[in-house]
Amino acid sequence: MARRLSPKPEAGAATAGTATIIAQVTALIEPVCEAEGMELVAVQFRNEHGGRILRLLLDRPGGVTLDDCVAISREAGDLLDVGLTVETGPYRLEVSSPGPDRPLVKRSDFERFSGQAARIRTREAQDGRRNYTGTIEGMDGNTVRLRLDDGIAMLDFDNIARAQLVPREPI
Repeated sequence: MARRLSPKPEAGAATAGTATIIAQVTALIEPVCEAEGMELVAVQFRNEHGGRILRLLLDRPGGVTLDDCVAISREAGDLLDVGLTVETGPYRLEVSSPGPDRPLVKRSDFERFSGQAARIRTREAQDGRRNYTGTIEGMDGNTVRLRLDDGIAMLDFDNIARAQLVPREPI
């Protein structure tokens, strides 16, 4: 579901940093999602082919429907038009489900998806590597346990740059 928002900024106007925009969008949209029984999985704000995209990834037990995305898109569009206090420049709003390669962004995600395959990239190398693929075994405090073919990797949650589920192959 896409929707164009936010007019072009005035000449010379500075846009806020991505982290600031994501934090404000999260604060505005998360309560709306929770009220609708959905989880705001992630907020992404990035340049892509065709312009800037503000992407909201939603989930709920049983999955997210197109009607769910349309409803949140309408509410979010209006709320962001009024509530965003930072300059974003022009962007398109997209609302969708996270899909089978769902990003893992919260500590609770690593408990919830324990037993499932994941791909993790760390910010800093650990034991000489930054890319890991294995089975999530949960969290120990601030450490993600990931079963690899050759043992268990203990990854500091704060060192994770990106993590996502690995879709299961059809039988």
